[in-house]
Amino acid sequence: MSPTPPADIVLKLSCTDRIGIVHAVSGFLADHGCNITSSQQFDDPESGRFFMRVQARNGGAAELAALRAGFESIAGSFGMDWTMVDAAVPMRVMVLVSKFDHCLNDMLYRIRSGALRIDIAVIVSNHPDLEPIARAAGIPFEHVPVTPETKPAAERRLLELVDEHGAELVVLARYMQVLSDGLCRSLAGRAINIHHSFLPGFKGAKPYHQAFERGVKLVGATAHYVTGDLDEGPIIEQEVFRVDHTYDARALTLAGRDAERAALFRAVKWHSENKVLLNGHRTVVFP
Repeated sequence: MSPTPPADIVLKLSCTDRIGIVHAVSGFLADHGCNITSSQQFDDPESGRFFMRVQARNGGAAELAALRAGFESIAGSFGMDWTMVDAAVPMRVMVLVSKFDHCLNDMLYRIRSGALRIDIAVIVSNHPDLEPIARAAGIPFEHVPVTPETKPAAERRLLELVDEHGAELVVLARYMQVLSDGLCRSLAGRAINIHHSFLPGFKGAKPYHQAFERGVKLVGATAHYVTGDLDEGPIIEQEVFRVDHTYDARALTLAGRDAERAALFRAVKWHSENKVLLNGHRTVVFP
C-alpha cells in the first residue's frame, strides 16, 4: 500500500545567493502540482547567502519521497542545504531535564493546549525527580546518571536514545550538565538550550541572587542552539522583563523562570515548524 501523500509540504533551504533560485523552486512546485500558500525569503548581503521557506498545498497528490527525489537535481545545481517535510507530521523531540520542572511543565501544557505541535518521544534526566511528570503525561522516562567518571558513557547513551526514539530535536529544558564538544558536534543544529541572560556577568548556581545583589533592572533568558562554546551558540529567541528595587532574589528567580519558559517555547515552536535557518553563528527566523 502506497503512503498517503502529504496535503501540505514545507521546503526550507539556504545557498549562495544567485539569480534564478526563486524561479527554480516555484517552477518545480508548480510542475509537481503544488500550490504555494506561504513563501518567505531573505538575502543576507553580509554572508552572501540566500534563505527561503516555502509552504505548499500538494494538489497533485505527489508522495513526499517522490518530491524529495525530484528536487535533488535543483538543490544540487544551486548547492542548497535543504529539507522538505510533511507539514502535518509533528517533529519528534527528546527533552533533557534535571530537577527544575518549569520549562518541562510549560511545554507539556502548550502541547495539550495545541499551541505547540511536537511529539515528545522521551524525557531523559540525570536525576529521577521528574519521572512522575513524565509518567502522568504518558511519556517514556529514562534516568541516565552523570558523574565525571560516567559522563562519556552517559553521553553515548543519550545518542543511543536519540536514535532509538527517532528524535529530530533535542531540547535542554534546564538540563544542568555541560555537553562535551563531541556530543555538541553530533547534535549540531538540532539541540536547543535555554539559559538566563545574565551570562556571562552572573555565572554559577545562583545567578538571580547575584543579580539581586547588583540591583539589576532587567531579567531575561536566551534560547540558542547548542555548541561546544558554552551558552554561546546561535541565538534563536530572547525574552526580557523589566524589574525594579522591590524585587528580592525570589521574585527575580520567578521572573527569570517566566522568561525562560517563554523564550524556550518560541524557539522550539519555530524550529519544529521549520522556520529557523542557521546563518553562520547567527540565525534567520521567519515569522
